[in-house]
Amino acid sequence: MFAATIQPWIASYGLWAVFVIVMLESAGIPLPGETALVSAAIFAAVTGDIDIIEIIVVAACAAIAGDNIGFWVGRTFGLPLVRAYGHVVRLDARRLALGDLLFARHGAKIVFFGRFVAFLRIFAALFAGVHGLRWGRFLIFNAAGAVAWALLFGMGGYIFGEAAARLSGPLGLLAFTLAIGGIAGFWRLARRQEERYFEKIERESEKN
Repeated sequence: MFAATIQPWIASYGLWAVFVIVMLESAGIPLPGETALVSAAIFAAVTGDIDIIEIIVVAACAAIAGDNIGFWVGRTFGLPLVRAYGHVVRLDARRLALGDLLFARHGAKIVFFGRFVAFLRIFAALFAGVHGLRWGRFLIFNAAGAVAWALLFGMGGYIFGEAAARLSGPLGLLAFTLAIGGIAGFWRLARRQEERYFEKIERESEKN
């Protein structure tokens, strides 16, 4: 659904669409930044209108810029702002508790690995600011995660786009169907893991 909506924006605005969507998602606004990156990579492979290296560089820079915005919002306004207005960006009490638990246990590593998890990709930088992580330390983990994420998903989308462009008829449809199934399966796995963390937090709260 998101891919079909984003594709016309990629075709019309190219790298600008990738930059804006990824930056806003990284800053804490629930937008499909990863879908924008993969869609742009597939578009580059199929049409050749955009260079895949430019897409990867733009996505990484947008992720770093957006994460720094989220970090400074969390650092400047802190937990009161998150509690008061978090629901506007779908950051409810359960997700807030999950973010607190993950940062308490794993610290700056969440900034890097959170780039690969939908919920944390949106809010990890905000949590880092709220929890008082030093900016220099944040920037190192943030930049490393952004570059790795842009490379992995950018090249993955590009390779898939090249393969799909070579196929036609039933084989092309099968490849597309398998890709969509893989994305859906990954999303369900991430949601299931998030729910497990929620249940663990609730059990620990009941004991205290």
